[in-house]
Amino acid sequence: MMHNRFAAIVALLLQLCILTPLHAQEDLAARLAASDYRQTYDQTRTLGVDLHALAFFKNNEFSGPQATGYTLPGFWLQPRLTYQPLDAVRLEAGFHALVYDGASKYPCFAYHDIARWKGDQHQSGAHVLPFFRAQARLSDVTLVLGNIYGGANHRLVEPLMNAEVNISQDPEMGFQLFVDRPRYHLDAWINWQSFIFREETHQEAFTVGFSQRISLNSPLSAFRWYIPADVVIQHRGGEIDDTDMGVQTIDNAAIGLGLHWNAGGKILNALTAEALALGCWQQTGELWPFDNGLAAAATVSADLLAYAPRFGLVRRHSQTTDISNAGQLRLFASLVYARDFCTIYGAPFFSTISTKNNARFDYIVTPHIGLEWSHTFARDYVIGAKLDSYLANTGNATMPDGSTSPSAFNNNLCFGIFMRCSPHFLVKRFK
Repeated sequence: MMHNRFAAIVALLLQLCILTPLHAQEDLAARLAASDYRQTYDQTRTLGVDLHALAFFKNNEFSGPQATGYTLPGFWLQPRLTYQPLDAVRLEAGFHALVYDGASKYPCFAYHDIARWKGDQHQSGAHVLPFFRAQARLSDVTLVLGNIYGGANHRLVEPLMNAEVNISQDPEMGFQLFVDRPRYHLDAWINWQSFIFREETHQEAFTVGFSQRISLNSPLSAFRWYIPADVVIQHRGGEIDDTDMGVQTIDNAAIGLGLHWNAGGKILNALTAEALALGCWQQTGELWPFDNGLAAAATVSADLLAYAPRFGLVRRHSQTTDISNAGQLRLFASLVYARDFCTIYGAPFFSTISTKNNARFDYIVTPHIGLEWSHTFARDYVIGAKLDSYLANTGNATMPDGSTSPSAFNNNLCFGIFMRCSPHFLVKRFK
């Protein structure tokens, strides 16, 4: 009976995607935190300075049993010296500093979420890390070593990655490979999050990910069909692991069908929809109380009222969003149904395990609705705001001590305002 119900829900979500239509239009997270990895010829043999900064104030009012609310006020700053000796080679070096308003000390290890305190292992004033990136382009393939293009750059589907990672986690480090073809895009990476020496008291940890978008028709078509296919794997433990926690490997995966309609109208600029089948798998370890689970999701977003200065309306004749001094309003809605499912980096309202008290829910049904607005000033400066509402409906909860509580319905609200500054200064052009 449960499998029949789940199959019916998946079928319904697929119909929703087909009847209501690639995130060709960038969302707010991409505008604020993503970077363009493509190398341009006009920067060849130039030395410059990139100043990438993001100021934010995000408040999470969580009232349900799935997560505890908190506020993130602050900014991060990432100045980088850039040098492109050849058309296909680029080097960057600098540092990344994170500051939360009112904080004077910061835990001294990789942030994946709200960081846990570790005694005397701290930094004063700001959480500062060195930054270095080396990348090379080989035809349609781009290789990146050092600090990779992480967070919003991966363009993972919403249930697999919460946009908040862009203001709470450290820059990702490791190796990355991009493949760009007219109808195919691949982002494959390994983010090495915790390196260990012998006799360390914590575990080695890294994340492997694959994000693919396969276009089923021409990318220039007004109606563009595509297949999103994403995989995220986190591994903890290693051959010289000296802890008693054992090896732990957990996986998330998503595959679906999407349609982007480039409407180009005065009111409706674009419409995007996706239907997704999601899965999780615990290969080794006991981080989750189950070894595998399934979920289904449907998302719809509408880009409205794109405008230029003095509120003049603009039409976008391509699927890019490189419009200087313009703004956009986006409305979005999604629905996630899950049983025995846990997301590694997604919002806690898409999981059947509570991050608040480790309760396990029979199921979750989570409608997620909201709106986001952004305005771009001369390409290098973006201001934006976002409002999210997670109308979480959880099944009966089983606590770690075996006690149970009845199903609950709660509205969890998030509000944030952000501003990105990313100017480039040319220092010298070499002959």
